Parts: sequence; structure tokens; C-alpha cells
Amino acid sequence: MQKPKEQRVEVLIDVQNLYYSARNLYHQKVNFSEVLKQGISGRKFIRAFAYVVRTKTGEEKPFFDALIKLGIETRVRDLQEFYGGAKKADWDVGIVIDAIRTAGSLDVIILASGDGDFIPLVEYLKNQGKRVEVLSFGKTTSLKLKEAADEFIDLDLEPDKFLLKK
Repeated sequence: MQKPKEQRVEVLIDVQNLYYSARNLYHQKVNFSEVLKQGISGRKFIRAFAYVVRTKTGEEKPFFDALIKLGIETRVRDLQEFYGGAKKADWDVGIVIDAIRTAGSLDVIILASGDGDFIPLVEYLKNQGKRVEVLSFGKTTSLKLKEAADEFIDLDLEPDKFLLKK
């Protein structure tokens, strides 16, 4: 489907969500360059954010650098480690705040995540007159999120395109 070239687009990438979906479904890594291209779809690219997690070892720095080279701004949060070994690095609130904060200058918000926690955000943005497209792996995406979006782009339909070759 041809998308209007004049639409101003922002892409919000829930890196953990896509990473774990690709790993669990395909035992591969996500091709974020193709995810970005698919989200923009020839429209006016305003900006993209990738929400990432930094570990104590810093082994993910080359990955962060690769995202920046693609023109994706990184939002970095340190991995929290709790007594007993539990780990947490949740970006949901940060994604919601960025989406609401930047929506005024956009026509389309692309949410690259399958997390059903974003349903209220999608509904809010649509009520503000924004087009919301969800781009993620269909097999691990909330059914209600798919239904809430103006369009759902299923990365499972072209895994060779959206996964990095080993």
C-alpha cells in the first residue's frame, strides 16, 4: 500500500521487545535498518528513538553505535539488578512520554513493539488525530494491540528481510 509522502513520521523502537521476539521465534537478531525503512515507508522521516538497556559490562556499545549510525537516537537506561538476581529494565513509561511529547509535530507514530501495555497510548494518540502503526512480530504481538492500531505491520511475514543473516 502506497503511503502519503507528505506524512511526518516518527519511529519508536522497543528494542527489548523486538530482540526477544526475534530470539525466541527465530534464534536470530533483528535487522533494525530494515525495521526503520519499513516504518518510514518513503514518508517524511522526522526522528526515531530506540529504547535500549545498558549492562555493567558495556558489551552492547557497538550495537548502540550501529543504531546511531542508522540515524536512530538511543534512549539508554541502566539494567537494574535486585537482591536475589532479578533484573529489570522497563522502558514503557519512557516510550509513552516521548510519544505524547512529540506527537504534536507528527502525522504518524510507528510503534515497533508487540507489548499490549501500549494499547492506552495507541488509543490516546488516535484520539489526538494521529495515525498509529504497530510494527512487530505478529506471533508475539498482543491481539488487542493489533486491533487498536490503524495498521499492523507483521514482521513475521518477511522474516528474511527483518532478521540479520547469521
